[in-house]
Amino acid sequence: MTNGTTFIPFSKIIGQDKAVQFLKQVMAGEKLPHAYLFVGIQGIGKTTTALALTRAINCREPVTEEGCGRCPSCRQVMSGNFPDLEQIGPEGNRIKIDQIRQLSRAFGFKPVSGKYRVSIIQSADRMTEEAANAFLKTLEEPPEGNILILNVKEPLGLLETIVSRCQKVPFRPIPVDLIADWLKGKKQLDDEEALLLAKISEGSLGRAFNMSEGDFLERRQDYLFKLIKLPELSSDQALTMILEVTEKNKKKALDPSGDDGILGMLSVWKAWYRDLLLMNISGPEKLLLNIDFSHKLKTIAKNCNIENIMKSFQVLDVAQRDLLRMRNLDLVMENAVLTLRGLTREKPVQNRRQHTPDE
Repeated sequence: MTNGTTFIPFSKIIGQDKAVQFLKQVMAGEKLPHAYLFVGIQGIGKTTTALALTRAINCREPVTEEGCGRCPSCRQVMSGNFPDLEQIGPEGNRIKIDQIRQLSRAFGFKPVSGKYRVSIIQSADRMTEEAANAFLKTLEEPPEGNILILNVKEPLGLLETIVSRCQKVPFRPIPVDLIADWLKGKKQLDDEEALLLAKISEGSLGRAFNMSEGDFLERRQDYLFKLIKLPELSSDQALTMILEVTEKNKKKALDPSGDDGILGMLSVWKAWYRDLLLMNISGPEKLLLNIDFSHKLKTIAKNCNIENIMKSFQVLDVAQRDLLRMRNLDLVMENAVLTLRGLTREKPVQNRRQHTPDE
């Protein structure tokens, strides 16, 4: 099953030429690795590439490196009905041992339709300790006819013994111009909106597409207005503000797959501090993500110092990680907002030493 991902062949994958070329070279070798580790942010084509690889290695009439597109295996992969393709991912927030055991049991059977059974593990770094240990046993004795593809943002959460047994394939953020061109062509967006979405997607075509589908830009403005107003609020007002936000987003607060909920808001706030830092050090304006807030960023950056901007970014990063670890939502957000408020209310540090003309 394809989990709703639309099939795209190697030749149509955007911005991942190096990863695709590497996989084609591997396929041309005598033996395929039994496990791959696809590394990169969400929405840049890891699952799409995994599906393209599935078709290529299972094609019955491989006239090209991509597969013929006509044989039964190719048609099944393209339609999402290939019986030798399986995807698993976190149930709730973790991949549990029962999921790995069920996957391992399937390895004992030969592929039904194709030459290889392909198993894609989404967010593989979110396995529980028990699940990771069980999965390691499978990797130590790889069953013939099975290809495992682990998708992760970064491999830090995986056991080193798992990482060492996989062929690592890095996926890079997609260039802004490619995303903007795709949005203009596929979504008929104007130049200004396409460029803004391409920038704030931070190299993720999937994010850019999702943001173009709904009211994300309106919600983003609301998130930023709340952050900009934060220094003016009292502690009680700041707590009331964040409580209203968390209550409104409780059901989808911890969805890491999109830009809804609290995690989405924290990502917007992190991008804001990233831009503040750029303005503070007089970086080139063309690198701004929030290009529609450029004037406001310049004004606010004058009253900030680098140390506090970096601390604020770190506060948000820790809050995201804590929420993904299922820490208390209200407590995490209350602490983050009060800390941010304190940092944004501090006056910029003046030069500690005045240099004389002779120095």
